[in-house]
Amino acid sequence: MARHYARELALKVLYEHDVAGAPLTVVLDRTLAGASMADGDYARQLVQGTVSNREQIDEWLGGAAREWRIQRMPPIDRNILRLGCYEMVWEQSVPLSVVIDEALELARVYSTDEAKRFVNGVLGAIAEKVRPEGDRDRP
Repeated sequence: MARHYARELALKVLYEHDVAGAPLTVVLDRTLAGASMADGDYARQLVQGTVSNREQIDEWLGGAAREWRIQRMPPIDRNILRLGCYEMVWEQSVPLSVVIDEALELARVYSTDEAKRFVNGVLGAIAEKVRPEGDRDRP
């Protein structure tokens, strides 16, 4: 099942909630209004999981992003990383390669070339800690 659009919707919700401080339910309902049921359900799951686990996620990101405090990261990059970290840790059925590739694609579209390298490095460092076995279907 292709979930790229759901991740994109989730990123938009997380970004607006983070930057504007808009109520999560309002942003979710407005952003997901035109989405298919499958995309809306997965985007909602990603957003709620990311927000619910944000303290732990930010701790991991802070440890993996050397010399970068979470609040000093560009907001779009911070939310791409949060989303990727959530999916990597709590959505174990999604292969690491997919999580990282999707985060890099979001960074390519919404951020900069430098952000792609940063996102790759941070998520790679977290992956080594939370899924040291890597993808089960890859050597």
